[in-house]
Amino acid sequence: MALGRLTDYLPTMIDELYSARILALAANMPRSGRLAAPDGTGERTAKLCGSRAVVDVVLDDDGRVADFAQDVKACALGQAAAGVIGEGVIGASVEEIAEARDALSAMLKSGGEGPVGRFEGLRALKLVADYPARHASTLVAVEATLEAATLAQAARTLARTSIAGAA
Repeated sequence: MALGRLTDYLPTMIDELYSARILALAANMPRSGRLAAPDGTGERTAKLCGSRAVVDVVLDDDGRVADFAQDVKACALGQAAAGVIGEGVIGASVEEIAEARDALSAMLKSGGEGPVGRFEGLRALKLVADYPARHASTLVAVEATLEAATLAQAARTLARTSIAGAA
């Protein structure tokens, strides 16, 4: 990209992507930190920019998220996504998290409408679709959350199977 075109592109990208809503979500990321005894931990890193999310979850007896913590080192877009996840994840099932990840990915990559329900706030990131280099950083928190919840669910299933087999 020529220098003149680049200097025209950057202010437009910054104005479009970094709205007051995105910056507010990024600045107020709920449930930051790590859990002392998680049922599952997920980690994702965006290779292009290095944005990283480490997520810990505890599931209740119904397989829903009972406790959650996230350690996110990402750009404002990744932090904004993590903010939405942190606001809505308690009580979510693994299936709801997977649906949110799939809907967010489709919104970014193929013109989908975006997540609904408890993770509908991720729709605030719709303009990121026009900037493919930002997709991975936007997805790190939800992908790490899904990995953590899936691992926690698998560990619970294995524990129940082991207990039943020992009886």
